[in-house]
Amino acid sequence: MVVGEIKTLIFGAGGMLGTDLCSVFPDAVALKHSDIDITDRELVLETIKMINPGVVINAAAYTDVDGCEDNKELAFDVNGKAPGYIAQGCFLAGAKLMHFSTDYVFDGSKKEYVESDLIGPINVYGESKLLGEMNIIKNMDNYRIIRTSWLFGLHGGNFVDIMLRLSGKMDTVRVVNDQFGKPTYTADLALKTTEVIGLAPGIYHVTNEGMCSWYEFASAVIDNVVPCSSEEFVRKAKRPRYSVLVNTKTAPMRHWRDALMEYLKHIVESDFVTKYYSGKISKGKLAEMLKVNLYEVNEVLEKYHVKSSVGHGRFTRAIETAEKSSEYEG
Repeated sequence: MVVGEIKTLIFGAGGMLGTDLCSVFPDAVALKHSDIDITDRELVLETIKMINPGVVINAAAYTDVDGCEDNKELAFDVNGKAPGYIAQGCFLAGAKLMHFSTDYVFDGSKKEYVESDLIGPINVYGESKLLGEMNIIKNMDNYRIIRTSWLFGLHGGNFVDIMLRLSGKMDTVRVVNDQFGKPTYTADLALKTTEVIGLAPGIYHVTNEGMCSWYEFASAVIDNVVPCSSEEFVRKAKRPRYSVLVNTKTAPMRHWRDALMEYLKHIVESDFVTKYYSGKISKGKLAEMLKVNLYEVNEVLEKYHVKSSVGHGRFTRAIETAEKSSEYEG
């Protein structure tokens, strides 16, 4: 369900963003990578024709930026050609298409970018995502493309998870302080999608508010991070110096620091629940740790099914770090 009783189809339903989209659109037909190969044009067209959705949401993508440099054909197949196939299927079915793109379609020569700014990717990932945008626009008119950036969420590996993991293994963690963007919480992005679907066709920039460097982002999570330059921390794929997306078409979302705080607290709750299910603590102890009553514990238990593999102590320190750095402008 999206608008009224319109049938919705989600590609990439098993990913970090896709899982949150499934929560926002619980009645959608949800297809994971294991369910369909979106690089198979005929299969994509037949699937859309058979399901006959009113709205198609494509959250499927190959997002390993450095990996795209080594696997160019895969990157262009998944990120470039497949969105065109999906657009063809949507056109034939008369469906709207909601597709997610990236800040990396820009070259980073400007400090911020609006939806109409000149594009110019500087790595294979950005080139492949730009091709996807172009193939959608070429094949249909009833599309909404959301460009977003620096995603983090509960249902997939992301920068915050990496920082927490490295912080527990290393005395100090080096993070670049000369690349700037906007972190975006996938739960917020998924919810915002419901609004954008109802807006006019076109390209939208949707992120949480507030810009920062990767170093500033890391500093909001861990307390043993040290800054370095991009020249000191060379990656296979070149990154844009600035990829700050400016949203000129929709109401702003909350600040990324607020979203980060919620994300970290979710993880701590999940870790407590994991301890309960593994028999390490009683339900009474769980209620005490979560500061809720026994009735509310049952509601919490229904929320969490994912077991956290990162120790609770590090998450607690992460929340303390986030709280210390929660002051910001705007």
